[in-house]
Amino acid sequence: MSLASPWVAGLVGLFCGVLSGFGVGGGSLLMVWLTAALQMEQATAQGINLLYFLPTSLGALIFHIRNGKIDWRAVIPAAIGGTIAAALSASLAVGLEMELLRKLFGGFLLVVGALEFFRKGPAPNHPS
Repeated sequence: MSLASPWVAGLVGLFCGVLSGFGVGGGSLLMVWLTAALQMEQATAQGINLLYFLPTSLGALIFHIRNGKIDWRAVIPAAIGGTIAAALSASLAVGLEMELLRKLFGGFLLVVGALEFFRKGPAPNHPS
């Protein structure tokens, strides 16, 4: 079975969807699969990742809203700032060389991975 087959893509989507549901970056793993395993151009993988994000985030969001896990006072300003930054960054990214874009993304993954690896767990919520 080829890595580019619809069945493999569906399995990767399922796995990345689980991570997306947990809110831990399933789209980042999808980007790695698209660029490393499928040798897809970075800009094309980014476009696919953005489209992938819409239904997966909506699916997870329904349950977070239902369980009262959304602080709307934080969402509104973050969404406005994020939308502006995403539009500006996307316009910048399309002008960058693919090799530089791949290296920037790889560096980002390394930094995030290192931060997660060395991060201490949250303090307990119960009294000692």
